[in-house]
Amino acid sequence: MEETYRQKVLKRREQYELEGRFDEDIEDDPPTYELKPNKIDYLSKSPIKKIKTFFVNRMGQRFINKMIKEKQLIIESVEGLENFQNLEGGAIITCNHFHPFDNFAVWEVLKKSMRGRKLYKVIREGNYTNPPEPFGPLFRYGNTLPLSSNAETMKKFFKALDVLLVRGEKILIYPEQAMWWNYRKPRPLKSGAFKFAVKSNVPVLPIFITMQDSEVLDMDGNPVQKYSLHILPAIYPSINLSKNENADKMREENYKAWVEVYERVYQKPLKYETRKKQ
Repeated sequence: MEETYRQKVLKRREQYELEGRFDEDIEDDPPTYELKPNKIDYLSKSPIKKIKTFFVNRMGQRFINKMIKEKQLIIESVEGLENFQNLEGGAIITCNHFHPFDNFAVWEVLKKSMRGRKLYKVIREGNYTNPPEPFGPLFRYGNTLPLSSNAETMKKFFKALDVLLVRGEKILIYPEQAMWWNYRKPRPLKSGAFKFAVKSNVPVLPIFITMQDSEVLDMDGNPVQKYSLHILPAIYPSINLSKNENADKMREENYKAWVEVYERVYQKPLKYETRKKQ
């Protein structure tokens, strides 16, 4: 019998873990096209972008509601919501990345405590310039902040990020970089999210999602995962450290916090099946 696409992805996930390639995509993503600076309005200054964003967010919420009703998105429990509620001002939120819609779970849990604000999401370039259908509108107008391979576009990105954080917005970033479908372990973290936090002098709020099989099957016949969201204490920059030292320290604290949740919930030590030294 020929392998299904999901079986191929899982085999690739196993191989990449073995080789220590934790930040590489395992999905067959569509081609990525360069995002030019004149093709993005990060701060939604134009009336057209504002209108599209309004209606796409409403469409997105209806989609989330439908997924919850059909038990394709199952939120089993939430731990530490007070850690988010106690935040003042802008913040970077980090989360493990294991599903295209794990940000929906984060939004659904946080939305009542957002005080009328939206959750901004940093996304890969290709998800904006060549998004998978039919989710193009969500990637382009769902409060997303696409990265870019274009240096001038990235200048706009950094300026917008700083404006949003100073304004008090919350920005979701996946510091593992790549999405590994239903992978339960925390992976080594890249430093970008923490450098952003240090530059704008805002805290990082780590969220780690654990999961377990439900009795419901997805469209490919795999068990839908029941999510438990663990919202951990915020990590703040230190005035006594340099920017690089701060970013490294915050990244290490974030990773350790995720590992603690993983080992506590799954009742086993974190171990990578890899030939590379960690």
